[in-house]
Amino acid sequence: MSRVRLPLAALSLASVSALVLSGCSQSSDASTQAGADTASASAATGKKPAPFSKGTVKVALVRQSGAGDYFEQWGNGAKAQAKALGIDLTVYDAQADNAKQATDLSSAINSGAQAIIVDHGFPATIQPEIDQAVKKGIKVVVYDVDQSDKSVVSTEQDDASMAQAVLDVMAKTIGKNTKVGYVNVAGYAALDKRDSVWKKALTANGWTQEFKVGKVTDSTATDNVPLVSAALTQHSDVTGVFAPYDELAKGTVLGVQNKKLQSKVKVFGADVSNADIQNMTAAGSPWVATAGTDPSAVGAAVVRTTALELAGQLNKSSVEFPAVAITRDFLVKNKIENMDQLRTALPALNLSKVSTADWIPNVAH
Repeated sequence: MSRVRLPLAALSLASVSALVLSGCSQSSDASTQAGADTASASAATGKKPAPFSKGTVKVALVRQSGAGDYFEQWGNGAKAQAKALGIDLTVYDAQADNAKQATDLSSAINSGAQAIIVDHGFPATIQPEIDQAVKKGIKVVVYDVDQSDKSVVSTEQDDASMAQAVLDVMAKTIGKNTKVGYVNVAGYAALDKRDSVWKKALTANGWTQEFKVGKVTDSTATDNVPLVSAALTQHSDVTGVFAPYDELAKGTVLGVQNKKLQSKVKVFGADVSNADIQNMTAAGSPWVATAGTDPSAVGAAVVRTTALELAGQLNKSSVEFPAVAITRDFLVKNKIENMDQLRTALPALNLSKVSTADWIPNVAH
Protein backbone atom coordinates (compact mmCIF):
# COMPACT_ATOMS: atom_id res chain seq x y z
CA MET A 1 0.00 0.00 0.00
CA SER A 2 1.33 3.42 -0.85
CA ARG A 3 1.99 5.40 2.27
CA VAL A 4 1.13 8.99 3.01
CA ARG A 5 2.70 10.90 5.85
CA LEU A 6 0.52 12.68 8.27
CA PRO A 7 0.63 15.04 10.97
CA LEU A 8 0.37 14.05 13.63
CA ALA A 9 -0.52 16.44 13.71
CA ALA A 10 -1.44 14.85 13.05
CA LEU A 11 -1.61 13.48 10.58
CA SER A 12 -2.48 16.25 13.26
CA LEU A 13 -2.84 14.84 9.51
CA ALA A 14 -3.69 14.22 11.15
CA SER A 15 -7.02 13.06 10.12
CA VAL A 16 -5.99 14.09 7.24
CA SER A 17 -8.78 14.42 9.16
CA ALA A 18 -6.07 15.09 10.95
CA LEU A 19 -2.91 13.32 10.86
CA VAL A 20 -3.83 13.67 8.22
CA LEU A 21 -6.56 12.78 9.07
CA SER A 22 -9.90 14.26 9.86
CA GLY A 23 -12.33 15.27 7.26
CA CYS A 24 -13.48 18.46 5.68
CA SER A 25 -15.90 19.43 3.03
CA GLN A 26 -14.39 19.27 -0.42
CA SER A 27 -13.15 22.36 -2.20
CA SER A 28 -12.31 22.46 -5.86
CA ASP A 29 -10.86 25.93 -6.24
CA ALA A 30 -7.39 27.25 -5.62
CA SER A 31 -7.32 30.32 -3.44
CA THR A 32 -4.76 33.07 -3.06
CA GLN A 33 -3.98 33.96 0.54
CA ALA A 34 -4.67 37.48 1.58
CA GLY A 35 -3.41 37.17 5.12
CA ALA A 36 -5.85 35.12 7.16
CA ASP A 37 -3.65 34.86 10.20
CA THR A 38 -3.19 37.68 12.64
CA ALA A 39 0.20 36.55 13.98
CA SER A 40 2.82 39.26 14.12
CA ALA A 41 6.29 38.95 12.61
CA SER A 42 9.64 40.07 13.91
CA ALA A 43 11.43 42.51 11.64
CA ALA A 44 14.09 41.27 9.26
CA THR A 45 17.47 43.00 9.53
CA GLY A 46 19.41 41.45 6.67
CA LYS A 47 19.43 42.20 2.96
CA LYS A 48 17.05 40.08 0.91
CA PRO A 49 18.77 37.61 -1.43
CA ALA A 50 17.50 36.69 -4.88
CA PRO A 51 14.80 35.92 -5.83
CA PHE A 52 13.23 37.88 -2.94
CA SER A 53 15.27 40.99 -3.78
CA LYS A 54 13.67 41.10 -7.22
CA GLY A 55 10.04 41.45 -6.16
CA THR A 56 7.16 39.14 -5.38
CA VAL A 57 7.94 35.43 -5.31
CA LYS A 58 5.20 33.01 -6.40
CA VAL A 59 4.78 29.84 -4.34
CA ALA A 60 2.05 27.21 -4.51
CA LEU A 61 0.85 25.22 -1.50
CA VAL A 62 -0.74 21.94 -2.58
CA ARG A 63 -2.49 20.38 0.39
CA GLN A 64 -4.11 17.07 1.24
CA SER A 65 -5.85 18.13 4.41
CA GLY A 66 -9.00 17.30 6.27
CA ALA A 67 -11.27 18.40 9.07
CA GLY A 68 -9.99 19.47 12.44
CA ASP A 69 -8.28 22.65 13.53
CA TYR A 70 -4.79 21.12 13.24
CA PHE A 71 -4.91 21.64 9.49
CA GLU A 72 -6.52 25.03 9.81
CA GLN A 73 -3.80 26.23 12.17
CA TRP A 74 -1.06 24.73 9.99
CA GLY A 75 -2.44 26.57 6.99
CA ASN A 76 -2.80 29.84 8.88
CA GLY A 77 0.80 29.65 10.04
CA ALA A 78 1.99 29.03 6.49
CA LYS A 79 -0.10 31.89 5.13
CA ALA A 80 1.06 34.34 7.80
CA GLN A 81 4.71 33.52 7.17
CA ALA A 82 4.26 33.80 3.42
CA LYS A 83 2.63 37.20 3.81
CA ALA A 84 5.49 38.39 6.04
CA LEU A 85 7.99 37.31 3.39
CA GLY A 86 6.11 38.97 0.55
CA ILE A 87 5.32 35.62 -1.04
CA ASP A 88 2.35 35.38 -3.38
CA LEU A 89 0.97 32.09 -2.00
CA THR A 90 -1.67 30.20 -3.94
CA VAL A 91 -3.32 27.44 -1.93
CA TYR A 92 -4.83 24.28 -3.41
CA ASP A 93 -6.55 21.84 -1.08
CA ALA A 94 -7.71 18.41 -2.26
CA GLN A 95 -9.21 17.58 1.16
CA ALA A 96 -8.81 13.79 1.07
CA ASP A 97 -9.33 13.49 -2.72
CA ASN A 98 -6.13 11.88 -4.04
CA ALA A 99 -6.97 12.34 -7.70
CA LYS A 100 -7.72 16.01 -7.15
CA GLN A 101 -4.39 16.53 -5.40
CA ALA A 102 -2.58 15.21 -8.47
CA THR A 103 -4.60 17.60 -10.62
CA ASP A 104 -3.89 20.46 -8.21
CA LEU A 105 -0.19 19.72 -8.35
CA SER A 106 -0.28 19.77 -12.14
CA SER A 107 -2.06 23.13 -12.00
CA ALA A 108 0.56 24.46 -9.60
CA ILE A 109 3.33 23.40 -11.95
CA ASN A 110 1.70 25.32 -14.80
CA SER A 111 0.92 28.38 -12.66
CA GLY A 112 4.37 29.90 -12.86
CA ALA A 113 5.20 29.09 -9.23
CA GLN A 114 8.88 29.25 -8.40
CA ALA A 115 8.42 26.75 -5.58
CA ILE A 116 5.76 24.24 -4.58
CA ILE A 117 5.03 23.06 -1.06
CA VAL A 118 3.26 19.69 -0.89
CA ASP A 119 1.48 19.23 2.43
CA HIS A 120 0.64 15.54 2.94
CA GLY A 121 -0.41 13.17 0.17
CA PHE A 122 0.01 9.65 -1.19
CA PRO A 123 3.39 9.29 -2.94
CA ALA A 124 1.98 6.91 -5.54
CA THR A 125 -0.54 9.54 -6.57
CA ILE A 126 1.61 12.65 -6.59
CA GLN A 127 5.15 11.41 -7.29
CA PRO A 128 4.86 11.75 -11.08
CA GLU A 129 3.90 15.42 -10.70
CA ILE A 130 6.66 16.01 -8.15
CA ASP A 131 9.14 14.54 -10.63
CA GLN A 132 7.76 16.81 -13.35
CA ALA A 133 8.12 19.88 -11.14
CA VAL A 134 11.74 19.00 -10.37
CA LYS A 135 12.49 18.52 -14.08
CA LYS A 136 11.09 21.98 -14.76
CA GLY A 137 13.43 23.50 -12.20
CA ILE A 138 10.73 24.26 -9.63
CA LYS A 139 11.86 23.97 -6.03
CA VAL A 140 9.77 21.36 -4.20
CA VAL A 141 9.38 21.10 -0.42
CA VAL A 142 7.18 18.35 1.01
CA TYR A 143 5.69 18.02 4.47
CA ASP A 144 4.88 14.55 5.78
CA VAL A 145 5.26 12.90 2.38
CA ASP A 146 7.65 9.96 1.95
CA GLN A 147 10.32 11.10 -0.48
CA SER A 148 13.57 9.57 -1.73
CA ASP A 149 14.50 12.25 -4.28
CA LYS A 150 17.32 14.25 -2.67
CA SER A 151 16.53 17.25 -4.85
CA VAL A 152 13.22 17.51 -2.99
CA VAL A 153 13.35 18.97 0.53
CA SER A 154 11.53 16.82 3.08
CA THR A 155 10.08 18.31 6.26
CA GLU A 156 8.31 16.40 8.98
CA GLN A 157 7.51 16.02 12.63
CA ASP A 158 9.71 13.64 14.60
CA ASP A 159 7.06 10.94 14.77
CA ALA A 160 9.16 8.40 16.64
CA SER A 161 10.03 10.81 19.45
CA MET A 162 6.41 11.98 19.52
CA ALA A 163 5.14 8.47 20.13
CA GLN A 164 7.88 7.73 22.64
CA ALA A 165 7.12 10.85 24.66
CA VAL A 166 3.46 9.83 25.04
CA LEU A 167 4.23 6.19 25.69
CA ASP A 168 6.66 7.13 28.45
CA VAL A 169 3.78 8.93 30.17
CA MET A 170 1.50 5.98 29.50
CA ALA A 171 3.98 3.59 31.12
CA LYS A 172 4.20 5.75 34.24
CA THR A 173 0.42 6.08 34.39
CA ILE A 174 -0.78 2.51 33.90
CA GLY A 175 2.32 0.57 34.89
CA LYS A 176 3.62 -2.71 33.50
CA ASN A 177 1.98 -6.03 32.67
CA THR A 178 -1.50 -4.68 32.06
CA LYS A 179 -4.07 -4.92 29.29
CA VAL A 180 -4.22 -2.17 26.68
CA GLY A 181 -6.06 -1.17 23.52
CA TYR A 182 -4.82 0.37 20.29
CA VAL A 183 -6.51 2.65 17.76
CA ASN A 184 -4.47 3.20 14.61
CA VAL A 185 -4.45 2.79 10.85
CA ALA A 186 -1.72 1.24 8.70
CA GLY A 187 -0.46 2.80 5.49
CA TYR A 188 0.24 6.36 6.67
CA ALA A 189 3.94 7.01 7.08
CA ALA A 190 3.63 9.08 10.25
CA LEU A 191 1.29 6.55 11.85
CA ASP A 192 3.48 3.66 10.74
CA LYS A 193 6.47 5.26 12.47
CA ARG A 194 4.43 5.72 15.62
CA ASP A 195 3.29 2.10 15.31
CA SER A 196 6.91 0.90 15.36
CA VAL A 197 7.46 2.65 18.67
CA TRP A 198 4.20 1.21 20.01
CA LYS A 199 5.29 -2.34 19.24
CA LYS A 200 8.53 -1.83 21.16
CA ALA A 201 6.63 -0.32 24.08
CA LEU A 202 4.32 -3.34 24.24
CA THR A 203 7.28 -5.64 24.72
CA ALA A 204 9.22 -3.35 27.02
CA ASN A 205 6.28 -2.87 29.38
CA GLY A 206 4.79 -6.34 29.19
CA TRP A 207 1.48 -4.96 27.96
CA THR A 208 -1.11 -7.23 26.39
CA GLN A 209 -2.85 -5.67 23.39
CA GLU A 210 -6.49 -6.71 23.67
CA PHE A 211 -7.70 -5.01 20.49
CA LYS A 212 -6.69 -2.88 17.55
CA VAL A 213 -9.28 -0.87 15.62
CA GLY A 214 -9.30 2.33 13.62
CA LYS A 215 -9.96 3.92 10.26
CA VAL A 216 -9.37 7.21 8.51
CA THR A 217 -12.32 8.87 6.78
CA ASP A 218 -13.59 12.35 6.08
CA SER A 219 -15.01 12.23 9.64
CA THR A 220 -12.34 10.26 11.43
CA ALA A 221 -13.23 11.14 15.02
CA THR A 222 -16.94 10.41 14.60
CA ASP A 223 -16.45 7.24 12.59
CA ASN A 224 -14.10 5.69 15.16
CA VAL A 225 -16.54 6.04 18.06
CA PRO A 226 -18.54 2.88 17.24
CA LEU A 227 -15.34 0.93 16.58
CA VAL A 228 -13.88 1.82 19.96
CA SER A 229 -17.20 1.32 21.72
CA ALA A 230 -17.53 -2.16 20.27
CA ALA A 231 -13.96 -3.03 21.22
CA LEU A 232 -14.50 -1.84 24.78
CA THR A 233 -17.70 -3.86 25.04
CA GLN A 234 -15.59 -6.98 24.59
CA HIS A 235 -12.50 -5.73 26.40
CA SER A 236 -13.63 -3.43 29.21
CA ASP A 237 -10.69 -4.57 31.34
CA VAL A 238 -8.08 -2.53 29.46
CA THR A 239 -6.48 0.25 31.49
CA GLY A 240 -5.13 2.38 28.66
CA VAL A 241 -5.67 3.00 24.96
CA PHE A 242 -3.06 4.48 22.62
CA ALA A 243 -4.50 6.47 19.69
CA PRO A 244 -1.52 8.19 18.00
CA TYR A 245 -3.38 10.84 16.02
CA ASP A 246 -5.64 13.45 17.53
CA GLU A 247 -8.73 12.65 15.48
CA LEU A 248 -8.36 9.00 16.44
CA ALA A 249 -7.90 10.08 20.05
CA LYS A 250 -11.07 12.19 19.95
CA GLY A 251 -13.06 9.21 18.71
CA THR A 252 -11.46 7.03 21.38
CA VAL A 253 -12.41 9.49 24.13
CA LEU A 254 -16.04 9.46 22.99
CA GLY A 255 -16.00 5.66 22.82
CA VAL A 256 -14.66 5.43 26.37
CA GLN A 257 -17.27 7.90 27.59
CA ASN A 258 -20.06 6.05 25.78
CA LYS A 259 -19.17 2.94 27.75
CA LYS A 260 -18.86 5.01 30.96
CA LEU A 261 -15.30 3.79 31.48
CA GLN A 262 -13.58 7.17 31.80
CA SER A 263 -12.67 6.55 35.45
CA LYS A 264 -10.90 3.34 34.50
CA VAL A 265 -9.62 3.59 30.92
CA LYS A 266 -7.10 6.31 30.11
CA VAL A 267 -6.50 7.61 26.59
CA PHE A 268 -3.07 8.55 25.24
CA GLY A 269 -3.05 10.46 21.96
CA ALA A 270 -0.83 12.53 19.68
CA ASP A 271 -0.90 16.03 18.16
CA VAL A 272 -2.21 19.15 19.85
CA SER A 273 -4.65 21.89 18.87
CA ASN A 274 -7.26 24.15 20.45
CA ALA A 275 -9.88 21.43 20.15
CA ASP A 276 -7.51 18.85 21.64
CA ILE A 277 -6.79 21.08 24.62
CA GLN A 278 -10.50 21.58 25.24
CA ASN A 279 -11.06 17.85 24.95
CA MET A 280 -8.26 17.00 27.38
CA THR A 281 -9.23 19.59 30.00
CA ALA A 282 -12.97 18.83 29.98
CA ALA A 283 -14.33 17.59 33.29
CA GLY A 284 -13.65 13.88 33.71
CA SER A 285 -11.80 13.56 30.38
CA PRO A 286 -9.98 10.23 30.02
CA TRP A 287 -7.45 11.81 27.59
CA VAL A 288 -4.49 12.21 29.93
CA ALA A 289 -1.51 12.79 27.62
CA THR A 290 -0.56 13.76 24.11
CA ALA A 291 2.55 14.94 22.30
CA GLY A 292 2.93 17.25 19.39
CA THR A 293 4.23 20.31 17.70
CA ASP A 294 2.48 23.65 17.32
CA PRO A 295 0.77 23.26 13.92
CA SER A 296 0.84 27.00 13.25
CA ALA A 297 4.57 27.14 14.00
CA VAL A 298 5.18 24.13 11.77
CA GLY A 299 3.30 25.67 8.83
CA ALA A 300 5.35 28.84 9.20
CA ALA A 301 8.61 26.89 9.48
CA VAL A 302 7.86 24.95 6.29
CA VAL A 303 7.41 28.25 4.42
CA ARG A 304 10.71 29.56 5.86
CA THR A 305 12.38 26.34 4.75
CA THR A 306 11.04 26.93 1.25
CA ALA A 307 12.32 30.50 1.26
CA LEU A 308 15.80 29.36 2.25
CA GLU A 309 15.73 26.70 -0.48
CA LEU A 310 14.71 29.30 -3.07
CA ALA A 311 17.57 31.55 -1.92
CA GLY A 312 20.06 28.69 -2.09
CA GLN A 313 20.74 28.94 1.63
CA LEU A 314 19.13 25.79 3.05
CA ASN A 315 22.01 23.45 2.20
CA LYS A 316 20.26 20.28 3.36
CA SER A 317 17.56 17.98 2.07
CA SER A 318 15.53 17.47 5.23
CA VAL A 319 14.24 19.42 8.22
CA GLU A 320 12.65 17.80 11.26
CA PHE A 321 10.43 19.47 13.85
CA PRO A 322 10.74 18.12 17.42
CA ALA A 323 7.65 17.29 19.46
CA VAL A 324 7.01 17.68 23.19
CA ALA A 325 4.85 15.73 25.64
CA ILE A 326 1.78 17.47 27.09
CA THR A 327 -0.27 16.06 29.96
CA ARG A 328 -3.77 16.83 31.12
CA ASP A 329 -2.37 17.60 34.57
CA PHE A 330 -0.07 20.26 33.08
CA LEU A 331 -2.91 21.86 31.15
CA VAL A 332 -5.26 21.93 34.13
CA LYS A 333 -2.62 23.11 36.59
CA ASN A 334 -1.64 26.00 34.32
CA LYS A 335 -5.25 26.78 33.39
CA ILE A 336 -4.47 26.41 29.69
CA GLU A 337 -7.47 26.67 27.41
CA ASN A 338 -5.94 27.24 23.97
CA MET A 339 -2.79 27.12 21.87
CA ASP A 340 -1.83 30.73 22.59
CA GLN A 341 -1.70 29.99 26.31
CA LEU A 342 0.11 26.71 25.69
CA ARG A 343 2.79 28.45 23.63
CA THR A 344 3.44 30.80 26.53
CA ALA A 345 3.50 28.05 29.13
CA LEU A 346 5.55 25.64 27.00
CA PRO A 347 8.28 27.54 25.08
CA ALA A 348 9.59 24.25 23.67
CA LEU A 349 6.78 24.47 21.11
CA ASN A 350 8.37 27.58 19.57
CA LEU A 351 10.11 26.82 16.28
CA SER A 352 11.37 30.37 15.74
CA LYS A 353 14.98 29.18 15.50
CA VAL A 354 14.21 26.54 12.87
CA SER A 355 14.87 27.46 9.24
CA THR A 356 15.52 31.14 9.69
CA ALA A 357 17.92 33.89 8.62
CA ASP A 358 18.40 37.59 9.33
CA TRP A 359 16.54 38.53 6.14
CA ILE A 360 13.48 36.48 7.07
CA PRO A 361 10.76 38.20 9.16
CA ASN A 362 9.85 35.46 11.61
CA VAL A 363 6.15 35.05 12.36
CA ALA A 364 5.44 35.06 16.10
CA HIS A 365 3.07 32.40 17.46
